[in-house]
Amino acid sequence: MAQLILLLDGEATAFELTASETVIGRHPECTVQVNSNMVSRKHARVLKRNDEFLVEDMGSGNGTFVNGKKIEGATPLQHEDRIKMGPILLRFECPVAAGQRVVPLRPTPSRASSAPASGPTMMFELEDDDETTMMTGKAMGFGNLDVQPEAKLKGVLEISKALAGTVDLDSLLPKILDTLFRIFPHADRGCVLLKDDSVGKMVPRAMKHRRATDDDTVKLSRTILKTVLEQKTGILSSDAANDSRFQASESIANLTIRSMMCVPMLSLNGEPMGVINIDTQNAFNQFRADDLDLLMAVAGQAAMCYEQAKLLVTALEKQKQDKEMDIAMGVQRSMLPTTMPVAEGWEFFASYDTAQAVGGDYYDAFFLEGGTKVCLAFGDVAGKGVPASLVMSRIATVVTNVMTFVGDVREAINRINNQMCRRAVEGRFVTFVLCVIDLKSGEMTIGIAGHMPIMIRKIDGTIIEFGDEIVGVPIGVMDDFPYDITVRTIEPGETCVIYTDGVSEAMNPGNDLYGVDRLRELMKLSKGGHADALGKVILGDVRKFANGREQNDDITIMVFGRK
Repeated sequence: MAQLILLLDGEATAFELTASETVIGRHPECTVQVNSNMVSRKHARVLKRNDEFLVEDMGSGNGTFVNGKKIEGATPLQHEDRIKMGPILLRFECPVAAGQRVVPLRPTPSRASSAPASGPTMMFELEDDDETTMMTGKAMGFGNLDVQPEAKLKGVLEISKALAGTVDLDSLLPKILDTLFRIFPHADRGCVLLKDDSVGKMVPRAMKHRRATDDDTVKLSRTILKTVLEQKTGILSSDAANDSRFQASESIANLTIRSMMCVPMLSLNGEPMGVINIDTQNAFNQFRADDLDLLMAVAGQAAMCYEQAKLLVTALEKQKQDKEMDIAMGVQRSMLPTTMPVAEGWEFFASYDTAQAVGGDYYDAFFLEGGTKVCLAFGDVAGKGVPASLVMSRIATVVTNVMTFVGDVREAINRINNQMCRRAVEGRFVTFVLCVIDLKSGEMTIGIAGHMPIMIRKIDGTIIEFGDEIVGVPIGVMDDFPYDITVRTIEPGETCVIYTDGVSEAMNPGNDLYGVDRLRELMKLSKGGHADALGKVILGDVRKFANGREQNDDITIMVFGRK
């Protein structure tokens, strides 16, 4: 059976819709009589047409609304539709399941309720209105500190106490409204809007209404919002419902607002980060200018608390990210050799210095064929940071797997390239050097994929760049690329250097590049066959050249030579 549920003064009263016409209004002859001067004598009626029910306005002064929209003619009703006439709210009940019994609602005790804007029971609307809806009464910043200083201090302390230690931004905003309702006991509705930087608009983030039976829609005039944001002022209306300047504002008239205040939440740099709006339907307890000044002070403190909470959340997130990056750095470091090979008559040195917590440079060194040969792998992933480090970890695994089963350098570098191409990340190629040294004969076999040639210091102190003629495309660019190899014997006293562009492109405060020529001259001055000493000299010279400038790329070098 269909019925109307009248929600009034915290109680719900059911009226069964058995007649063909049910009239609602102030007149005693109405089927549903309500006592409100905002409701016409015969305001609206519900018509029964077979199994269909329609609601129709009967020429009322303030109109009839269904689900927040003003009706023009007979409008069909659906189960749980909301009908609003002035301050009077009714709900239409008509269960669709056949044979289901309708149980009238029990009286609901008056209680305050609040919810985030995303909650399922609350709605927010911005109403278009005329410029004539502007209100008088303004306050700037934290308001006039000479006005009721005791009340302001109490309000600021109360809001600070309520929000202290809160880092959950979603729960902080309802707490602001809860505190405002204690400071302003005659407030009936409130909402907090915050600026969404992604769209550049104010969006509702929290709403509150004092009684559960109140209309759950919170509306705000676009003109009011625009004025508050542009002029950074607080707006007050002592009697918005009867103010002649509000005749064009449907949002004010529909909600029977007796008094309302709207103030900005100003950030530390003085820009509006949000808006607080509260109103009351109590005709005997209207907001005054002092209330607006108090609300400005409390809103200023609330804005500061919200910004502090955001900063704390950001700091905690940064702390968490730093910990995760420390873990990632440890994982990446574990992929690099902890010690370099130790072989009679040879020296091996490597250094890895990332521009960020993790990087995209890579090197490895390990024995082959029972310790008679040494494999040296060296690479530089395009880019730096976390994306490059993930590619670096993959090539490290691929090199280890391939070199475990493949001894030929040409075949090995081709297989490494093909495996990296199969799951390549666009734009993340690797410049790479693969080198196998026979420790007994000194024969070095290398393949180069897009990387700089190896620099070799000969016994007489001259510097040559070896492998320039065989440089192929970087790893991960082209499947089945036919890489070439070259062979050279490292003579006693010769030292070889492999480096990434973090060395040659290191910059000083004057934007000068370190350059290959400077590296070449430094190698000439070194003593042959001392890899460890030369490696440390190169690193020290690069840092000296940078002169305190932050490195912009990973710096990795590998030095090896024959004593």
